[in-house]
Amino acid sequence: MTVDILTFGCRLNAYESEVMRGHTAGLTDTVIVNTCAVTAEAERQARQAIRRAHRDRPEARIVVTGCAAQIDPAAWAALPGVHRVLGNIDKLAPETWQAERTIVSDIMAVREVAPQLVSEFAGRARAFLQVQQGCDHRCTFCIIPFGRGPSRSVPIGAIATELRGLVAAGYREVVLTGVDLTSFGADLPGRPTLGQLVRRLLALAPDLPRLRLSSLDPEEIDDDLWRLIAEEPRLMPHLHLSLQAGSDLILKRMKRRHSRAGALATIRRAQELRPGLAIGADLIAGFPTETDAMFEETRALVEETALPFVHVFPYSERPGTPAARMPAVPHPVRRERAAGLRALGAANLNRFLHNLVGQRVAVLAEDGTMGVTEHFARAQLSQAASPGEVVQARVIAVADGVLLTERV
Repeated sequence: MTVDILTFGCRLNAYESEVMRGHTAGLTDTVIVNTCAVTAEAERQARQAIRRAHRDRPEARIVVTGCAAQIDPAAWAALPGVHRVLGNIDKLAPETWQAERTIVSDIMAVREVAPQLVSEFAGRARAFLQVQQGCDHRCTFCIIPFGRGPSRSVPIGAIATELRGLVAAGYREVVLTGVDLTSFGADLPGRPTLGQLVRRLLALAPDLPRLRLSSLDPEEIDDDLWRLIAEEPRLMPHLHLSLQAGSDLILKRMKRRHSRAGALATIRRAQELRPGLAIGADLIAGFPTETDAMFEETRALVEETALPFVHVFPYSERPGTPAARMPAVPHPVRRERAAGLRALGAANLNRFLHNLVGQRVAVLAEDGTMGVTEHFARAQLSQAASPGEVVQARVIAVADGVLLTERV
């Protein structure tokens, strides 16, 4: 049987799964589980997948890696059927897949990110490109720095080489990924910024029509990136911000770097510079000590800014983090607040989509008649297109959160 890779969590994990796929030629009957540690639910889903794989394929070798495995390797090694546990650095090394030993690397001692060459993303119309790894910040709720280590940037030359390879392979949209994307370049000679990187990449890959950014820290968008947001049509009109909350006291207890006013200023500046821009945000509902009044500040921010894409997490305790020792909000309250934010986000999205009716959009076809616009809105084409093809279409209606379009 073949090698199957099960990926949980972020776009960076999706990228790294493709790196591993390129290193596993010759392996047989293997299941690789690339775990996520952001929430307890993400870990539960990975454990469930491991148990299912062991039940359905009892002879298969199960290899577990990713952030959850990095943080607590013994717990994952103890699961039935697990053959190896790999650290986040070792999983990317070709020689790891030739060795027959359990490896969990000390990534806190690793300061470099080895350049990777990925030219294919199985089953995906968009490609991901890693430009940065790790995080130097210590938000009180986040365990990821313990799974990813300190912030390290990929050299611009290596990024450009990989981008050109992706364009040559036919990808029409590339998403820049990292753990803390806006920290890119701080450890490189000359300290280039993310905006300078984006400008260089667009110049070096003139045939790439669509470049998209993953999550950004609202406090760390540099001047070059602001100019590109305003002026560069190939940089997609879609930003996703790591907001987490709209209450100053909760943001302080989270040890975030922005304030409520700062977040509002970032959102308004983006909307003014690029009219029609779509903005998304990560939000945590029910953070420890969050009162009804504090939650209302977050809810009001989402309503005031009309954010169409909200990614809401009920707060999840991560053992070893400062927030896990703070007075907890009851689980039912967390779930109720998360549901309220999601409902508000759905209403915002519905209004955003209806404002696109009658407009022309560029749809990146993904599967059959389904695709995604430059605003990251889901769209249905009037006729099927090849995955990866960019189709010019007009929005004629909205149904169940999807744009209905016809070719033009």
